[in-house]
This record gives sequence, C-alpha cells and structure tokens, in this order.
Amino acid sequence: MKKDPSLNVLGTALQSCSTDPITGFFRDGACNTCTEDQGSHTVCALMTAEFLAFSKYVGNDLSTPRPEFGFAGLNPGDQWCLCAARFAQAHDEGCAPKVSLEATHQRALEIVPLDVLKTHAT
Repeated sequence: MKKDPSLNVLGTALQSCSTDPITGFFRDGACNTCTEDQGSHTVCALMTAEFLAFSKYVGNDLSTPRPEFGFAGLNPGDQWCLCAARFAQAHDEGCAPKVSLEATHQRALEIVPLDVLKTHAT
C-alpha cells in the first residue's frame, strides 16, 4: 500500500490529526490515504456529541468501544479522520463537526469543496 502524497487541503504538508486516540486509515495519527482507502478517511474532525449521535443514527457508531478491534470509542473533543462522504452528509444535515484544514488530506477535496471545509474550520 503506497500512501498518496501527504498534502493538506491548503497545499502544504499534512499535519497530524490525533495520536490519542490514534486515528487514520494507516493508524499513524494523520489522515493519510491511498487507493485502498475506499472510504477516503481524509477529513480531520473534532468530535461533538451532536455529530457522534448523527453518525450512530446513520449506521456508523463511533462512540461505542469495540475492544475486539482495539477501538476505545470516541468522545466529544476527540479528533478523528472521518470519511469525506460522511462529513459531507453531516454538513448537508446541519451537524458537521469542526475540521482542522492543516490536518485534512487534499484527497478530501474530491468529495467536499474547500469552501465547505473552510466554513467548519477550527
């Protein structure tokens, strides 16, 4: 698996999203991606209770611990590499979380326009 070039949506070096909890498709703390990352886990988002409830409602429970997968569950305040399409869906529904533009991979722009990301920037 070869990582895509690590640039953020601003065209500069991709910054780390979170190492506690450890996030990213490669579990390297950054929203790095590659062709095998079909979900495009590229948007570095700051979890909120509202977004976590929305994600659970639409079938992706990010708050419940899954120890069998080494996943402790997310809490409000955690940063996480979200699927770009899930972020876009949350934006459309009015409950998108804040994002770190410096830690959001440029591949997110294939799904989410930069102006939308900027409206949710931290």
